[in-house]
Amino acid sequence: MLLNYIKIAWKVLLRHPFYTFITLFGISLTLTVLMVLTSFLDHLLGTHYPEVRRDRSLYIMQMDMRDSSQTSRSSGPMSFKFLTDFVKTLKTPERVTICTFVNSSNAYVGSQKIKLNTKFTDADFWYVNGFEFLEGKPYNEQNIANGDYVAVITDDLKKQYFEGTESAVGREIEVENIRYRVIGVVRSGPITRPFSYSDIYFPYTTPKSNYQRSGMRGGYVCIILAKNKSDFAAIQEEFQGRIDRIPLPGVEDGFKYGVVNVGCQPYAENFIGTILGESSNLNAIFFGVVTFIMLMLMGLPAINLVNINVSRIMERASEIGIRKAFGAPVKTLVWQFIVENIFITFIGGAIALVFASVIIHLINESGWIAYADLTINLNVFLVSLLVCLVFGLLSGVLPALRMSKLNIAEALKS
Repeated sequence: MLLNYIKIAWKVLLRHPFYTFITLFGISLTLTVLMVLTSFLDHLLGTHYPEVRRDRSLYIMQMDMRDSSQTSRSSGPMSFKFLTDFVKTLKTPERVTICTFVNSSNAYVGSQKIKLNTKFTDADFWYVNGFEFLEGKPYNEQNIANGDYVAVITDDLKKQYFEGTESAVGREIEVENIRYRVIGVVRSGPITRPFSYSDIYFPYTTPKSNYQRSGMRGGYVCIILAKNKSDFAAIQEEFQGRIDRIPLPGVEDGFKYGVVNVGCQPYAENFIGTILGESSNLNAIFFGVVTFIMLMLMGLPAINLVNINVSRIMERASEIGIRKAFGAPVKTLVWQFIVENIFITFIGGAIALVFASVIIHLINESGWIAYADLTINLNVFLVSLLVCLVFGLLSGVLPALRMSKLNIAEALKS
């Protein structure tokens, strides 16, 4: 029966090429926008290179200090000492890395200035993140203990600084009048992943890292790698227990605080919290807004397609009347037209998949997002299938219900 419905839908598509073009154009355009949007959200929040273990990582990005009346606040990254004392010593995680956010520096090749994004990290940074080493290896605990002036650079920086050189390992790079020995070259990661993105990486014991700051605030952030995602609650509870033992009130850089909050959350919650601020249901709010936008993007074209579908169905009034006269149940007729509309929607979805792939490729190649790696992966594909189904139902149910109310006599006269 389902196969017959699909055959009928195909013949209906061929009957009126203009209506078919308008229908497929509206569907494919809408779904293309939704697929690209879904791919971008997946690129932004999903588990991708080099943060290949993001799905089992917790992120600590800032400390929020407030006075006792909670009318004034001071917030920002933490000191290396604070994260070492309160996070590195946690017993539940598999591994913890401490690093800075991206800083800015300059390097020179002759008279040409190269603007650099720099990052100071510990040795565990290379375990928690899954960088692909094209040359050499990462610095280790021994390099850090020795205070070695070593660095890991990206393949893009290698091209700029060591142009024409086969291997950069063992060569020196000068940054802010300090010379470092390159011991590794990694494949560049996107700028949209601030915990891992940089052009050059230094051990935290090298100059200008500020790791010796004694207070709680500083320039460092932290990634906690759990053994399993199920350990998140235990890690958060252990970490919060330590935060609760911070002596209050206190003074930090002249600010008298009576409340200290430090978030320890998965990346998506951390990212959304930074944008929206404090809220009890940040995920629900964010994804509620995204869902609303998607429904609006689907709803408006669906309303236009409803009118086209009604016209298309009314042209088949005589067919409907004959089937009703021979005892076809209303539910069967409604189901047939819904299946036909979903089939047409999936054809539009296939066209949209091609368009979205082309657009995503152009975005990746354009350089709008440095080292972007937007993809149509399994998550994006499954969301797209769901969107196609919802879109097909939205634009097909009302015409099908309209058809079901046709009087047999009136239908046969049409």
